[in-house]
Amino acid sequence: MSDTAVALSATQVLLLHLTVTVFLCGLIWVVQVVHYPLFDRVERGAFAAFEAAHQRRISRVVMPAMVIEATTAGWWLLATWRAGEPLLWTAINGGLVVVIWASTAWLQVPQHARLSRGFDPVAHRRLVGSNWLRTAVWSGRTVLLLALVWRETL
Repeated sequence: MSDTAVALSATQVLLLHLTVTVFLCGLIWVVQVVHYPLFDRVERGAFAAFEAAHQRRISRVVMPAMVIEATTAGWWLLATWRAGEPLLWTAINGGLVVVIWASTAWLQVPQHARLSRGFDPVAHRRLVGSNWLRTAVWSGRTVLLLALVWRETL
């Protein structure tokens, strides 16, 4: 197979990036509005097992998508730079991906670690409250990417 047979265009990468971002945006809204608020309804004696199952199952869905999203953001930023095109919006997009990863690592993961020992109302409040950052950033990135795809396809 030749290199051109497997190479993706910048537009194809942007569309893949948009697709995975829209998926993650929808998922984070369901988690934020439905799933996380219901944590306090789980029977306290069963909560640690529930939290462990939640972390295991949600990671199988979220992590591959987040890795694809970060990879395509980086690829698209590099392709934009190599093409000599303006980097502002592509760089902002990439920076916001970093914000999501940082929020996940420094805000949400520690609260899940506390909750894995059993239900903790303070950790639960912090998890729900801090997750609004990821919800807002994924939502903003979705709008930004839709505008960029619109611009690319005109």
